[in-house]
Amino acid sequence: MTDPFFTRRGEATDTPLLQRLERAAFGEKSWGDQGIAEGFGAPGVEILLGGRIGDKATGFAIWRVLPGEAELLSIGVSPASRRSGLGGALLDAVILAAQNAKASVIHLEVDPDNRAAVSLYGRAGFVASGRRKAYYRTGADALLMCKRLLDNAF
Repeated sequence: MTDPFFTRRGEATDTPLLQRLERAAFGEKSWGDQGIAEGFGAPGVEILLGGRIGDKATGFAIWRVLPGEAELLSIGVSPASRRSGLGGALLDAVILAAQNAKASVIHLEVDPDNRAAVSLYGRAGFVASGRRKAYYRTGADALLMCKRLLDNAF
């Protein structure tokens, strides 16, 4: 059974788990094991692991805090835990962490064809803010979305 409200901060020792989760969530669109491993060492990057079946996390969020803003880099949920509320719980936790870090806005890129993700972000108050041409390896554009966290954000 998935516990969508269980979350914990990821640590470097969680790299193999995060790599497996990310591959399961995104398949051929995965960042790859090296990209995930490098993500732990990047300045300002934070990892949140969430949900669980038995003693294993079933979802993750990767984001970074920059001066005055935050960027959601990725959220993924294993196929067995989808539609459990885990993606929304992870997103809520990232938004709260960004607010606690005094970020005024949080940004993200999303594949516009990923309707579930676009809908999740829209329900959380993100709005479309532009497009990033040829963002994905396939050459597809990314939809830029953002959410104001403070009244004077923009």
